Amino acid sequence: MKRYRVTLLVICLVLLYLGGSDLNTLRRNYRVQPVSIAELQGGEPSQEWLAIEGGYVDLLQAISTTGSVDVSAFLVPLKISRDAQDYRVLLETRAPDIVDALKTYHFKLDSEQAQQRYVQEHQALFFGRRDVSGMIMSGLISLNNQNRLAKLERDYGVDLPEDVILFSEGKEPARVRGFLFVGVALLGLFKLVSRWKKPAETAAD
Repeated sequence: MKRYRVTLLVICLVLLYLGGSDLNTLRRNYRVQPVSIAELQGGEPSQEWLAIEGGYVDLLQAISTTGSVDVSAFLVPLKISRDAQDYRVLLETRAPDIVDALKTYHFKLDSEQAQQRYVQEHQALFFGRRDVSGMIMSGLISLNNQNRLAKLERDYGVDLPEDVILFSEGKEPARVRGFLFVGVALLGLFKLVSRWKKPAETAAD
């Protein structure tokens, strides 16, 4: 019984932490904030949920973290202009047009000439402007991705900006999950306290 109580307490505390984190994120990101790629390049955003305007992708520098044909997302540099050499925003995208184009480029074309021809035929997709909405990765998700990127730098020589911003396209703050987690955690704690009180009351009688 004691082990059950300890397990329940740990689960409730974890749910309380996760729910509180979600609610705190929602408080900071109640509405999406428009921001230009130039502002994001040179400063720190005031929140995580952003609509980035004026950025240009560079699919030739896209990173696959799996290295297999089954990849469903790519990390793509989002630059201030088409010809810019440097960037700060690394866009995690699952957009079907980008994923399909990169899978074709890397896995389905059998020569460098075929790849070059494919890029020429899809210039707007490989180097075009892309306004994106999503969230800056933060917390445990950001830490996990930073570790993945550090491994890529170490094992494959990928050169990344020191202050890179990881941005997940299409992601929005969770609006219900935080309330659900906190509610379940409080119910569990209430049940736990009630069970602890009963033996004490029985002993007192």
